[in-house]
Amino acid sequence: MAAAGKYTAEQIQVLEGLEPVRKRPGMYIGSTDVRGLHHLVWEIVDNAIDEAMAGHCDHITVMLQADGGVSVEDNGRGIPVDLHPTTKRPALEVVLTTLHAGGKFGGDDSGYKVSGGLHGVGSSVVNALSKKMRAEVFRDGKIYMQEYARGKPVADMKTMGKATKHGTKITFYPDDTIFDTMEFSIDAILTRLRQQAYLTRGITIAVLDEREKRPEEDKLFPRLYRFHFEGGIASYVAHLNESKERIGEPIHFEKEQPEGFVEVALQYTQTFQEHVASFANNIHTIEGGHHMTGFKSALTRTINAYARSQSILKEKDENLTADDVREGLTAVISVRLKDPQFEGQTKSKLGNAEMKTAVETVVNEKLSQYFEEHPSEGKDIIAKCFLAARARLAARAARDSVIRKGALEGMTLPGKLADCSSRDPSQCEIFIVEGDSAGGSAKQGRNREFQAILPLRGKILNVEQARLDKMLGNNEIKSLIIALGIGIGDVKDLTKLRYDRIVIMTDADVDGAHIRTLLLTLFFRYFPELIDTGHIYIAQPPLYKIARGKDIRYAYTDEQKFNVLKEWGIGEQDLEETEEVAADTEGMQEAEENFDSLTKETKKSKAPEPKKGGKVNIQRYKGLGEMNPDQLWDTTMDPENRAMLRVTNDDAEKADLAFTTLMGPEVAPRRKFIQTHAKGVKNLDV
Repeated sequence: MAAAGKYTAEQIQVLEGLEPVRKRPGMYIGSTDVRGLHHLVWEIVDNAIDEAMAGHCDHITVMLQADGGVSVEDNGRGIPVDLHPTTKRPALEVVLTTLHAGGKFGGDDSGYKVSGGLHGVGSSVVNALSKKMRAEVFRDGKIYMQEYARGKPVADMKTMGKATKHGTKITFYPDDTIFDTMEFSIDAILTRLRQQAYLTRGITIAVLDEREKRPEEDKLFPRLYRFHFEGGIASYVAHLNESKERIGEPIHFEKEQPEGFVEVALQYTQTFQEHVASFANNIHTIEGGHHMTGFKSALTRTINAYARSQSILKEKDENLTADDVREGLTAVISVRLKDPQFEGQTKSKLGNAEMKTAVETVVNEKLSQYFEEHPSEGKDIIAKCFLAARARLAARAARDSVIRKGALEGMTLPGKLADCSSRDPSQCEIFIVEGDSAGGSAKQGRNREFQAILPLRGKILNVEQARLDKMLGNNEIKSLIIALGIGIGDVKDLTKLRYDRIVIMTDADVDGAHIRTLLLTLFFRYFPELIDTGHIYIAQPPLYKIARGKDIRYAYTDEQKFNVLKEWGIGEQDLEETEEVAADTEGMQEAEENFDSLTKETKKSKAPEPKKGGKVNIQRYKGLGEMNPDQLWDTTMDPENRAMLRVTNDDAEKADLAFTTLMGPEVAPRRKFIQTHAKGVKNLDV
C-alpha cells in the first residue's frame, strides 16, 4: 500500500484523444453555462465563415432542430475525406477527433490564407462535448458520412450515394452531462449570425428554428430568418445607429496592406457615447488589440491635422483629445491577416503588433482623403468634436468639484449616506434605495458592520441625454459618485471602490422600475467596468407577506403566493376575492374574514386539509417603505436568505441599442419598441 502523500510517476495522469476537453471543458469553451453552450455553435459556424472568407462559400444554413440538435451546413469545398498520410485515417475523422488538426496553420499551400480558427481545436472540441455528432460531406459527386459519440467514431466513414451539391453539414447534440443548460437562445444566435453576415459581404446566412417549444414569443421570433448585406460593415454601422440622430452617411474604406487586409466603417451621431467594435478574421475581439490601438491613434491624429489645415484649430489652441474625437462615434474595424495571434481560445484580443501600423496607415490616408473630398461633412464632424472638447473642460471643473468635495468630507455624506463600519471593501456592500421612507427602514434593518445605505430623493438625471458636466450637477448622482469613491471620467480608479457589491433596491412598481433603469443607464454608460466585473446587483424584495398565526411566508411572485395558499388548502379559483388586501388594518381585517370563510368553503368541497393556524392574511407590498426593518432584513438584505440578481453585459451591442432606444432623445424608435412589446407585458403595476 502506497504511503500517504506519495508522489511518483504512478500519479501522473495522461489524457489521450479528446479526454482533456471532457475533463476540463472550461479551458476550451470558457464555461459550461449558456455561453459555453452557444460557443459550440460559434465554433462550427466559424469554420463555415472561414470557407466564405477563402472565397469558396456563399451560403450557410443553421438549424435548431426539434430533437435538440443543431446543424450547420455550408456550400464550401467540403472537409477532405481522403486518407491522411500520417494517421492513415480519413481526413474528416482526423479533423473531428484530434486536437490541433486542421487546415489553418499558415503556409502558402495551406487550406486557408486567413481564418478565425487558430488552434485547430474547434470542431473536435464540439465533437468531444456532444453526446452525438454526425458529419456529412458533399464532395466529388458523393455523400460521405460518419457518426461520433462523445468524440469517438461510432463506425468508419462511409459513402451514402451521389451528391448534387458541395459543402459540409455538421449536426451535433450537446452532452447534457457536461452543460448546465440545454436551451439555445434564438435571440443570441441571430445577433451573432447577423453580425457575421455584415462582416462577410455578399454571404447569405439562413437560420431555421424547428423547435416545438421556444422560450421567445412566436410573433417576435418567426421560425425562418435570412441575412444578406451587400453593404458589409457600412450597413453594420448604419444598423447600430438606426435609433440615433446621425451626422452624414457612414464613411467606408478598405485597403490591402502587406500586413493584411484593413476595412473600416464609421459614422458620427449626436449622442455622447462611443461604440467602436473590432474584428480580426471575423472574430469579435472584445478586448481590442493592436488594430484597435492603431485606429484610435490615427483617428485623433487625422482629425487634428485636418482641423489645423482648415485653420479651425489655431496655433495657440490645444489639440483635440482622443476622447473628444470619439464622442458619439460608431465604428467597425475589421482586419484579415494570415497568422493571427489571439489571446486564448476565446480570442478576445489581437496580439499582432504589425496590425497597428497597417490600420494607422490606412486610416490616415483614407480618412484624410474623405475630408478633402467631403469638406461639408468634415466640418460637421470637427464641430461635433469641438463641442465635445468644450463639454470636457466644463466636465473637468465639475468633476474636480465632486472629487474635492469627496476628499473634504472624508467620502461620507452626513444625513444621506449611512456608511458601514468595516473598511474592507471586499466585505462591504451599499444599497441604493428609493426615497427616505425605504431608506429609513433599510438603515434600521441593516447590518451596520458591512452594509451601507444611500437613499435617493426622486429620480436621477437621465444620463443618456446629458453630458458629463450636466450630469455632475445632479446632486443624487454626485452623492453616488462620492460614495463609491472611484471618481469618474479620465481619473476613474476602480482600485478605490469602497463596496464590493452595489445593490439597486427599488419598489416593485412602475416608478421603481424607472429609477432602476435610470441607475442602470448611469452604470452602463459611465461605469461599465463595474458591470463587467460583477459588482452591480438588483435586490429582489418580496411582493407578498402571507401570514396565518405564527406561520409567516414571503412570496416573490404570484406563482409562489398560489403555491403557499394551495399548501394551506385554499384553492386558486377563490383568490380573486382575497387579493384586495391593503397594508392598512381595515383591509387586513376584511381579508381575514374573507379567507376565514374561504377556508370553510374549501373544506366542504373536499380540498386538501389545511394546517392548523386559523385566519390567513395577505399583504401586498407596494413599496419598501411599507416593510418594517425586520421584514426588510429577513427578506431582502440578509445574505443568508435574500435573492439578488447580478447585472451582466453578455451582449454589449444589444445593450447599447436597448439603452439608446429606451432612454435616448429619439421618440419614434421608443414608440415602435413599446408597440412591439406591449402585449408581452404581464402584471403591469401602474
